[in-house]
Amino acid sequence: MTEARQVVIVGSGPAGLTAAIYAARAQLNPLVIEGEPSSTSDQPGGQLMLTTDVENYPGFVDGIMGPELMQSFRSQAARFGAEYLTAKVSRVDLSRRPFSLWVGDPDAEEPTYVADSLIIATGAQSLMLNLPNEERLLGYGVSTCATCDGFFFRQRDIAVVGGGDSALEEALFLTRFADKVTVIHRRGELRASKVMQQRAFANPKIEFLWNSSVIEVLGETTVTGVIVRNNLSEEESELPLSGLFVAIGHQPNTSLFKGQLEMEESGYLRTFDGTRTNVDGVFACGDVQDHRYRQAITAAGSGCMAALDVERWLEDQGHGSH
Repeated sequence: MTEARQVVIVGSGPAGLTAAIYAARAQLNPLVIEGEPSSTSDQPGGQLMLTTDVENYPGFVDGIMGPELMQSFRSQAARFGAEYLTAKVSRVDLSRRPFSLWVGDPDAEEPTYVADSLIIATGAQSLMLNLPNEERLLGYGVSTCATCDGFFFRQRDIAVVGGGDSALEEALFLTRFADKVTVIHRRGELRASKVMQQRAFANPKIEFLWNSSVIEVLGETTVTGVIVRNNLSEEESELPLSGLFVAIGHQPNTSLFKGQLEMEESGYLRTFDGTRTNVDGVFACGDVQDHRYRQAITAAGSGCMAALDVERWLEDQGHGSH
């Protein structure tokens, strides 16, 4: 049987859970459909569940573990009445209100939920190299975020994989801490903009390993190095390192909304006038619509914006919270 809700939030990272805190305090009784633990791209708590020390979230002088921070967010929203469903949304119909959401069988005749309003906070996932040790060592020397983790690699040798603007941005940022940053790129030239290339080539701490691919990450408890294969000669060599930053791009988790919501070419949801999407009553926040900042604090801020936007929108529709 279909259950009707005022607000459904899809996703449970910093954006979704902050939206839940604000919506719950506005007595909108939000339902958070938080994803499934089996999937790294759509797991409860978002990417912070894969992060060990978070040292740049305000209020935690000594830092906090990513999963612990997300559990605090979750408990805080629950305290005000947010409800959780640990499941994955398999299908949505945004063509008319109330919006329809299916959990489980996408071909079921009746939707699982209908919602007056929807907040999408499904996030984005970092594209990875898909190497055996990579996921195991994520947070223990393997990282996808220089601004989050660069500080831990003071006076170390590290590498960045990638050849676009984001890879060079990461490399340049990491030179503030590391002794040496090796950019490993599978081609003989970079995709990055000319100005980024000039900055990187001019930085004495950055070296380049051209036509090369990382084929193995070494280390038992933390990263100790990588095995690199030259794509032209196929020779393999070991590069000793303390950290490996993977910067080959991000993929927003938006496949569920294809053909229903406006997206950038890269797949990120387009938002207007705050957190509104092109469908009236559907709002988006966090990394699913932000490919620029991608920080827990900015995601949380946009989650707050989405909840406030939803509250005002519901009042305008005559669905007031009281």
